[in-house]
Amino acid sequence: MIAEVGHFALFLALAMAFIGAVFPSIGLARRDGFLSHLAGPAVLAQFVFVLIAFLALLYGYVVSDFSILAVANNSHTMKPMIYKVSGVWGNHEGSLLLWALVLTGFSSAVALFAHNLPHSFKARVLSVQSGIAFGFLAFTLFTSNPFARLDPAPLEGSGLNPLLQDPGLAFHPPVLYVGYVGFSIAFSFAIAALIEGRITAAWARWVRPWTLVAWIFLTSGIALGSWWAYYELGWGGWWFWDPVENASFMPWLAGTALVHSVIVVEKREALKAWTVLLAILTFSLSLLGTFLVRSGVLTSVHAFAVDPARGVFILAFLFIVVGGSLTLFAIRGGSLKPGGFFAPISREGALIFNNLFLVTALATVFFGTLYPLFIDAIFGEKLSVGPPYYNLTFVPLMVPVVAAMAIGPLMPWKRADLEGILGRLKFMALIALAAAFGIWAYVGDGSLFALLGLLMGLWLAGGVLFDIAQKARMGKMKASGSLHRLASQPRSQWGMWLAHFGVAVAIFGITASEAWTSERLAIMTLGSSQEVAGYEFTLDKVWPVAGPNYSAVRARFQVSKNGEPVASLEPEQRIYNSPTRQTTEAGIRTLALGDLYAVIGDASPAGGWSVRLYFKPLVAWLWGGAFLMMLGGLMSLSDRRLRIVVARKKALAPSSVAAE
Repeated sequence: MIAEVGHFALFLALAMAFIGAVFPSIGLARRDGFLSHLAGPAVLAQFVFVLIAFLALLYGYVVSDFSILAVANNSHTMKPMIYKVSGVWGNHEGSLLLWALVLTGFSSAVALFAHNLPHSFKARVLSVQSGIAFGFLAFTLFTSNPFARLDPAPLEGSGLNPLLQDPGLAFHPPVLYVGYVGFSIAFSFAIAALIEGRITAAWARWVRPWTLVAWIFLTSGIALGSWWAYYELGWGGWWFWDPVENASFMPWLAGTALVHSVIVVEKREALKAWTVLLAILTFSLSLLGTFLVRSGVLTSVHAFAVDPARGVFILAFLFIVVGGSLTLFAIRGGSLKPGGFFAPISREGALIFNNLFLVTALATVFFGTLYPLFIDAIFGEKLSVGPPYYNLTFVPLMVPVVAAMAIGPLMPWKRADLEGILGRLKFMALIALAAAFGIWAYVGDGSLFALLGLLMGLWLAGGVLFDIAQKARMGKMKASGSLHRLASQPRSQWGMWLAHFGVAVAIFGITASEAWTSERLAIMTLGSSQEVAGYEFTLDKVWPVAGPNYSAVRARFQVSKNGEPVASLEPEQRIYNSPTRQTTEAGIRTLALGDLYAVIGDASPAGGWSVRLYFKPLVAWLWGGAFLMMLGGLMSLSDRRLRIVVARKKALAPSSVAAE
């Protein structure tokens, strides 16, 4: 009965999405205040009904109601409760329901909290959001019903993919979806602005917090997925340029460009058409990621659907949303007249420079991801585009981006003296160059890419520190005065410093872990030892253990250096009961200079066990850098200036409706 309530609630949500998409637009066209004011209640009703449906499905998983097809296919009575709950979104049908919940939640947040928006503009934003919700709810109900029944119901379910039975994967999809779906708000703001035909600094101030929220969550979701791959898959890597990984990385690149472009609109009322186009592109790439994961064109541990019919539906929806929005942009984009003018050498110019290179890098990822799919679809040939392609195309494009990140914040708006800025930075550049060469020579066995990575990280970190020193006027006044100047800096300034420094930290982690990882594959018996990067791994014990829904073999490695104990690692090889599948759980200890990493494999016929042992220098810095980027985004989001109510005289659209 509860499943039927959830199913009926989804139909009510679909009806509310139709009302919210159609009637407010009619009301605005006819200047009918009653119809235009339906936008807010319609999205609130959508959220309530989708929440009821989500809770009904959650109840089915918690009580193991195997008469529901999705529960029978993705749950099991022996599964721990946390994975019963995460199983709701660990499959195609449930993940779409979660997507709809997040989407309607964002729409409701705009309806409840965006009091500074003019009524007509707000109604248009919510109408676009309802249109998107209608598409996803229709897709859920008519191709991916999460409440489909089984009769007779099986006594036991099939269970969840063991690779997804992990705390990292329990939280990764919801966080990632908030990022994906959050960019729908920027998209809706862009479409509403095109319809109104006018963008001002007020529009940028309205859209910037929503864009930041989406970017923060998408950054967090990607970092969580990378961390999960590192410790769960047992191969010691954190990124493999998997097409589904790229599906989340592409909107992140576009969203990063959008975050910076919105700043130019807010400060200088320039780049209006470009910013609107970026908002459309970012959300379009989020929809493309949905198509890749749920269309059946990809086979991946991340992918859910294998039904091409669903892919046709998503492809049609993608065509309508992307094609329609780009057509509207082609018709109305010319009316977005630029505001403030600026010289090429300026902070605006630096932001444009970074935007262009980010979008070019995005194009290389887009091509590398989709080209094999096109070749397979047209010629039936299987191609693989892997790390070598991205190392030769994507990585070089990041060099000028990082270079500009250090210089751009030092430039004033409108016009800058590049020669003077570089003159002030030359001492820092020499220090960065000497330090990079020194580290590279000391560690040894590094490629030129490693040297370049060190130089990029040191240059960017030095640029951030130099900017902080400049703002604090260090050396030109007393320490107390410098501290006071730093304390008085806007939170958005601190957010930029933290985010840029986080990028530098992540570059160090990527460079060191990729260039100087030490690896040893061996057959080890009890009491035997292997040396890796100066650390001695001794296999101390191997014994069976029983988990709640799996059996495992656990090993203990004692790690020492120069005869002194350093760590004890306990990796496992697990065999899950339902479905039957073998997985690895790496034993990891993070030290100041890197991670000790051990994996236990199968028993050898000749005696002993196959093992993989690693020392991965500074790999944890990668996620530390991502954390700093997220913290920087939160600092910028908390800036009071992003929460100030914009005066009506600066409103985007001067038009109103009768009831306004």
